[in-house]
Amino acid sequence: MSAVRAEHLAAGYRADEPVLRDVEFAAEAGQTVAVLAPNGGGKTTLFRTLLGELAAAHGTFAVDGTLASVPQHDQARLDFPVSALDVALMGAYGRTPWWRRIARADREAAREALARVGLADRARDAFGSLSGGQRRRVAIARAIVQDARVLLLDEPFAGVDRASEERILAVLDELAGEGRTLLIASHDVEQSRRWDRVLCLNRRQIAFGTPEDTLTAPTLAATYGDELVVLREPRMGLTIQHHDH
Repeated sequence: MSAVRAEHLAAGYRADEPVLRDVEFAAEAGQTVAVLAPNGGGKTTLFRTLLGELAAAHGTFAVDGTLASVPQHDQARLDFPVSALDVALMGAYGRTPWWRRIARADREAAREALARVGLADRARDAFGSLSGGQRRRVAIARAIVQDARVLLLDEPFAGVDRASEERILAVLDELAGEGRTLLIASHDVEQSRRWDRVLCLNRRQIAFGTPEDTLTAPTLAATYGDELVVLREPRMGLTIQHHDH
């Protein structure tokens, strides 16, 4: 069984009005999948459907094992007095009965997860005092503590500094090497070339396949619509320039 599979999937916020349709792909254990879509193209709808927050209007999907989400913007109030370690420990809440304290093993797992993302020395720092890239790394540590087999990462590199980007890339490679499946929403076409598969959406599935097969001018034009596709020599790479709306 594939780690994540969708067949003829359609979903939206009203059952009679899907905002995303015709999604059909399969991702295997250990694969990294770039999810490319314009704003409003259906990426959030797909992720919320896989998380069970939205019901499928048509078709089916399946996730083999536990699933965790790393949002682009953490919903925690930055002035709330929690440490980086506290946020990482939230990954253990789902397996901890409400009447029990967090287990010592889970506390150790949270410290180890922070070390993996390069923040062992910031464990006791207030979450709100961290940079945006550091907060993103804490969110990844929280997902690691959940021990999920499938991770949905929403723009994990948006607005992060170079140090955080390099650390996140290294950790994602490690997680894939452990057999976890990663769906990585991105607008960075060139970076998407390093992943195993690419899923292109624009209110429907445009393409799914290897980077070589999907990151072509016609496919990206269909994915991004009137957003400009620039060809760069000598690799004929493709870059998306977003218009202001």
